[in-house]
Amino acid sequence: MKNVKGILFDIGGVLYVGESPVPGAVEAIEALQGLYKMRFVTNSTRRPPETIRQKLIRMGFSIEPEQLFTALGAARQIVEEAGGRAVTILTEEAEKYFGELHCIDTASPFVVVGDAGENFNYPRLNRAFRTLIHGARLIAAAENRYFKDADGELSMDAGGFVRALEYAAEVEATVVGKPSPEFFHQALHSMGVKPEEAIMVGDDIESDIAGAQRAGIRAVLVRTGKFRPQDLEGAIFPDAVIDSVAELPELLER
Repeated sequence: MKNVKGILFDIGGVLYVGESPVPGAVEAIEALQGLYKMRFVTNSTRRPPETIRQKLIRMGFSIEPEQLFTALGAARQIVEEAGGRAVTILTEEAEKYFGELHCIDTASPFVVVGDAGENFNYPRLNRAFRTLIHGARLIAAAENRYFKDADGELSMDAGGFVRALEYAAEVEATVVGKPSPEFFHQALHSMGVKPEEAIMVGDDIESDIAGAQRAGIRAVLVRTGKFRPQDLEGAIFPDAVIDSVAELPELLER
């Protein structure tokens, strides 16, 4: 690939699967660190950004705080900049990250939905619904359909629950994570890199690959994480396909 100055990496399924790094991923990132500007972008919303970064550090990756872009952080920033508070459907850990911005008042101006795991239950969803019909704005920290879980199987992500709230309350969510073009462009802007000078490396054919391409960024699909062979049989065509991120240095040398 020619004229690459910056690389965006998805995290879960690309750098690690479950609790283990993808074989060769640590070495690949280390080899590329001095050659390219990097940002690590994730729709993971169960944990706050610093918790994600510390997990990566324990696995052997060297990542600075400013290199990490999370959908949860983007959602919190919207609420904070508006001076409002939000009814949330998140994990307890993610709700703590929202701090004083989190509330249960159905008169709140925002509803924020992420991957809440076991917290996707009727009382929480109905509270969010009531808040929305009172005029709140729906913020989807992510709208992924599914993710590769620690047991190796696919598990339902936040997207289905976002759609349910949109349908019930007759509203449209603002998506702040991938595949939002603004999310990709914010990460690139922080590096001083233009879309045509960047590549996105991901395992999600919709959020990572199609999302990046719509933002004007070339996209590399890895055959790890949530990748399935049928991903290559649809209408989305990655700019390159590699077995894992470990092969990225070789791809970029060609």
